[in-house]
Amino acid sequence: MVLLTDPSYRPSCSINPVLSCGSIMASWQAELFGFPNPLLGIAGFSVVVTTGVVLLAGAAPRGWYWSALFTGLTAAVTFVHWLIFQSLYRIGALCPYCMLVWLVTVLAWWYCLLQRETADPTRPGRWRPLLRRHHAVVPTVWVLTVLALITEAFWPYWRTLP
Repeated sequence: MVLLTDPSYRPSCSINPVLSCGSIMASWQAELFGFPNPLLGIAGFSVVVTTGVVLLAGAAPRGWYWSALFTGLTAAVTFVHWLIFQSLYRIGALCPYCMLVWLVTVLAWWYCLLQRETADPTRPGRWRPLLRRHHAVVPTVWVLTVLALITEAFWPYWRTLP
């Protein structure tokens, strides 16, 4: 918000030409739906955190709830991947806070998917033991892939560093 009133404002997360929140905030992609994208995150993460609290309290949401949550998270993960592409190949900058949101969104989506697949007794269960045992493989591969894309996209900058 400060950037709107003071164009010379430099956010604390703008560290160098690559880690530059200001470049991200000044782009049209930062307000794709006509308002700042973080407002979507506030609403969406409120639902995810509430779900976590409900689960910790011992409640067992019904299947429709998991389906609705998974649908919302699927939309969020799709949007996050579009933002990753925009950040790497159109804007040419990274925001540390945005990257944290990317990670949390993908993890929430993945573990919601696993919850749906492993908790519903009506679903075919042949993959359940494999999913439970190797649940960290998909997020790990995703993180390594994003790190490789970041390395590739900003390689000209990285190789100039001492």
